[in-house]
Amino acid sequence: MNILFLIGGLILILLGANALTDGAASVAKRFKISPIVIGLTIVAFGTSTPELSVSLSSALKGSADISVGNIVGSNIFNTLMIVGCTALFAPIVITRNTLRKEIPLSILSSVVLAICANDIFFDKGSENVLGVTDGLILLCFFVIFISYAFAIASNNEKNIVPQEEIKLIPVWLSVVYIIGGLCALIFGGQWFVDGASGIARGLGVSESVIALTLVAGGTSLPELATSIVAALKKNPEIAVGNAIGSSLFNIFFVLGCTASITPLHLRGVTNFDFLSLIGSGILLWLFGLFFAKRTITRVEGGILILCYLAYTTILIYMA
Repeated sequence: MNILFLIGGLILILLGANALTDGAASVAKRFKISPIVIGLTIVAFGTSTPELSVSLSSALKGSADISVGNIVGSNIFNTLMIVGCTALFAPIVITRNTLRKEIPLSILSSVVLAICANDIFFDKGSENVLGVTDGLILLCFFVIFISYAFAIASNNEKNIVPQEEIKLIPVWLSVVYIIGGLCALIFGGQWFVDGASGIARGLGVSESVIALTLVAGGTSLPELATSIVAALKKNPEIAVGNAIGSSLFNIFFVLGCTASITPLHLRGVTNFDFLSLIGSGILLWLFGLFFAKRTITRVEGGILILCYLAYTTILIYMA
């Protein structure tokens, strides 16, 4: 039954995210909202709604380890597995702007999260908690990130999803998509969390391990699918932007919103996970900086995948 809840919840989340994005983007296009705004808000939000749905649902149910583990695990999955798998299909050329600004910003977001989540180490507290103040700090960083993204988009509009690629559907159907998508996300998130928690209890492992692996991989499926399709269409460079953008959105917006609503008491997510998150970003940056002229080759993609498999193996062994 827990597996059915998990699979059913994931299907609802993915369908809900797709419906919500299509409906909202159609309404935005109908009212002649700039494609830059659509790309940076609705489309970006749509790819992160699975993580937001799961994190909020788990936090409100008192499962903070699933909430934080989902984000940390998703970001590690984004950097190592998504970029690695895409590079196996086609080498990825990294732009100078991504190498100098966006990947370092992603690493910074991981460092900021690790600092905010280490109350015991830095403040000699009794436990690690992502509180309301931490959440608001992350949201402030999100505002800075969005401002930077708008500035980049204004200078280079071709990086944003062209308006003609957005399906224009009737207003009444757009409303149905938006409302139905939200309902699917809410119920799907609840089912997914219930299923993941039940599986963790049944296997005798912590919720954090399930969140860092199974839940993280499940909620990252939209990004994985987008990146592989882009590689097959000879646009593999989209993978890095997709992974980096999603990771920034997850930490600054999803965790920022979740921690602002309810404090997240961390028990199972450890500094090993935070260091792995930071290390994955540094590894990607080093590959782009020093090898193959700003290109992630198939060999480097394979190394990234092996690093993720090693991380998962150690995680399961430590549990």
